[in-house]
Amino acid sequence: MQNAFVRNLSRRVQLSNDDVGLIEAACSTARRLPPKMDLICEGDRPGPVFLFLEGWGCRYKILPEGTRQILAFMLPGDFCDMHTNVLDEMDHSIATVTSALVATIERPRLDNVMESSPAITRAFWMMQLVDLGVARSWIASMGRRSSEARVAHLMCEMYFRLKSTEQVDEDACAMPLSQILLADALGMTPVHLNRVLREFRKRGVMYLTKGTLVIADIRELIRIAGFDDTYLHRRLNEAA
Repeated sequence: MQNAFVRNLSRRVQLSNDDVGLIEAACSTARRLPPKMDLICEGDRPGPVFLFLEGWGCRYKILPEGTRQILAFMLPGDFCDMHTNVLDEMDHSIATVTSALVATIERPRLDNVMESSPAITRAFWMMQLVDLGVARSWIASMGRRSSEARVAHLMCEMYFRLKSTEQVDEDACAMPLSQILLADALGMTPVHLNRVLREFRKRGVMYLTKGTLVIADIRELIRIAGFDDTYLHRRLNEAA
């Protein structure tokens, strides 16, 4: 079975058998890491690229007063920091959220892989564009969306990102994020977030249970969020 990273790239561009072989060879460095482990910290010199083959990760920043802002979530099949080698030091940290299988690719090897295949290079660029689209969407949520719309939008985003890589089972998908992590991503207090989640459950829209997101009414969740998945650059007609 292809690993999650190959599947993610393959849905964006058509890869040859040679392309798949190059990627799988680069992923041979994968190792199992525990939850809540920093892969690289703010202030460190940028190093290799990290690929999440299994498990979840996050980008985060600790503010001067000690509070944490989650900047992004990495899902199975994602990679991060393709271009940070141009920086003198990292301006944020990257950590595992769950136990994760993470491949570490050194810069020279990544350069060789990209130089060997225009298709892989194109797929990498498309994934970078998705990352930027997600970042813009989160900025819009922080600045203008109501608390209900903000929560609904993040849940829609996670659901459709997982669905695009076949990690959704009908109306449910993994959601191994504590309410504290979600609150730090949404710029809300855990108490406020819990209140919104209870209201969604009461209205029969969605609920979280035992590490799982269950969406009971996807159309209503999309309506609340004002969700448009264009920024995810998914294939047409993938949405429910």
